[in-house]
Amino acid sequence: MSAESVRGTSGEDREDYTTAESRAIRRRSLRLLGSILKPLHKLLLLTAAVILVSTVLRVIGPMLIAAGIDDALPLAVEQGQWWPAIGITLAFLVSGGAAAALIGWYAVLIARLTQAVMLEMRMRIFRHTQRLSLEFHEGYTSGRIISRQTSDLESIQELLDGSLNELIDAILIGTFTVIALCLLDWQSGLLLVCMGIPLAILMRWFVVESQKGFRTTRVVSARLIVQFVEMMTGIRAVQAFRTERRNAQAFAAVSEDYRKANLRVIRLLGVLDPGLILLANITIAVVLLWGALRVSDGTLALGVLLAAVLYVRNFFGPLEEVAMFLNSYQSAAAALEKVSGVLEEEPTVPDPRQPVTMARARGALAFDRVVFGYGNGRTVLEECSLELPAGQTVALVGTTGAGKSTLAKLVARFYDPSAGRVLLDGVDMREIATEDLRRAVVMVTQEAYLFTGTVAENIALGKPDATPEEIRAAARAVGAEAFIEALPDGFDTDVNKRGGRVSAGQRQLISFARAFLADPAVLILDEATASLDLPSERLVQEALQRLLADRTAIIIAHRLSTVAIADRVLVMERGRVIEDGSPAALVARGGRFAKLHAEWERTLAAAPPEEEE
Repeated sequence: MSAESVRGTSGEDREDYTTAESRAIRRRSLRLLGSILKPLHKLLLLTAAVILVSTVLRVIGPMLIAAGIDDALPLAVEQGQWWPAIGITLAFLVSGGAAAALIGWYAVLIARLTQAVMLEMRMRIFRHTQRLSLEFHEGYTSGRIISRQTSDLESIQELLDGSLNELIDAILIGTFTVIALCLLDWQSGLLLVCMGIPLAILMRWFVVESQKGFRTTRVVSARLIVQFVEMMTGIRAVQAFRTERRNAQAFAAVSEDYRKANLRVIRLLGVLDPGLILLANITIAVVLLWGALRVSDGTLALGVLLAAVLYVRNFFGPLEEVAMFLNSYQSAAAALEKVSGVLEEEPTVPDPRQPVTMARARGALAFDRVVFGYGNGRTVLEECSLELPAGQTVALVGTTGAGKSTLAKLVARFYDPSAGRVLLDGVDMREIATEDLRRAVVMVTQEAYLFTGTVAENIALGKPDATPEEIRAAARAVGAEAFIEALPDGFDTDVNKRGGRVSAGQRQLISFARAFLADPAVLILDEATASLDLPSERLVQEALQRLLADRTAIIIAHRLSTVAIADRVLVMERGRVIEDGSPAALVARGGRFAKLHAEWERTLAAAPPEEEE
């Protein structure tokens, strides 16, 4: 299943569904919930048994009251026999106490069950989103992923923690109450059953309308989170271009949509709650009136009438809580749709079914008539055939959109070709074991992302078992040791979020040290020197010349000073290689690269002397 097709049915940006789509989504959500609950079946059975027994103990209360009034009380008053009354009183107290204890135990059990479900769901989302291909993450905003892990899971937890208890309680109390009332007085039971018809109509109306309303709130909530995350992530650009007021207006508009969506649901509750109260009062009045008539002619005992009224009240009491459950349920159901939609996504770059192990790759690359295009867009690479011998440093140059980064992403297997093959040491990359491939090919991009932790931990990202000496040697190799030692705690300095304690150039040097420590057979540098100043770039170039001698390297750079260290240059245009040769040979040939080189030299000649230092 493609990423596009799944997102089309997951409801991320839609509020209307066909009947078939709604059923498919519900089945998908139920499959997810069932797979999580299956290992917890013993805990589920214990929880069900506890709540079942506690409900029976609570339901027998009115029957004991009826027996006490109609049977035990006359014996005590007329004959002085108090033991039946005392026995019924003790039975009432014991049943009530046991029911209370079981309810407490049930609360603990349901909490354990809820936390187990939430832990599994949270970990599934995290593991699955890490496994999904780059194509998914480039099309699925980070704000929406955050929404799945936060607000959506919170809605599901709220349902399991509280509202589900109320539903189970209402169903069991309602069922056992009707049974008990019919056994005690079938006429009052029949009246209660008849009132279930308008009750069912009211509940059905609320379920249908609230389902629409809560699906809308989940969609708008995700938009709200997405916009907030984007604005905060790009706060530097926001402040640099003074777009605060415009952003505030856009955020206010989405917030207003969210407010209206919530008000729509609240208005539904404003109809449901009074409707339930009205039905309850009508039923109690009818049962009381009909019972009073029968008490007056001696066909119904007074205790039975009192028990019947109590049963009717007990039946409708939990139904007010059912409204709260329906509130939480629709919100959680919409959230579960979103979560199951993400978990249904299939990686567009799947793991091989019969992986070929490659303990140590040599680094020979080949493109065999490769064709590639992003999604349903235009073809980026057309019939690309290349051979890159092991140990060769190749530079890719060309205008923006020529296909340089696409070619690099195919080598890193962030994407698979639409047609043709990309080979590493003669083996199709789609057949190489994922772990071996990730060890063999490392890509360093322009965005040098550092995780919260120390400098040493960031350098050791690709080799967690690296010794401090190895980490220090890698930093020294790329010219990063000096500035790292100058930090407050040296290699133990916490770089903070996104490397906030180091400059952009220093972050890039740390990412280089990380890549070199991983010691890949193929190293890809995608505009990786763009954030470096000239002195830092020269240090990195010196390091690259030493460290890339025994590995295959692909360098994408607009700065021709970086390209100069390459053994071979590929000039790309519109997804095709139009020039291929050494830097010197291409300059002598007088083609596209020669023009780029001449422009670069003129730029250096025109630059102020301090910029050349």
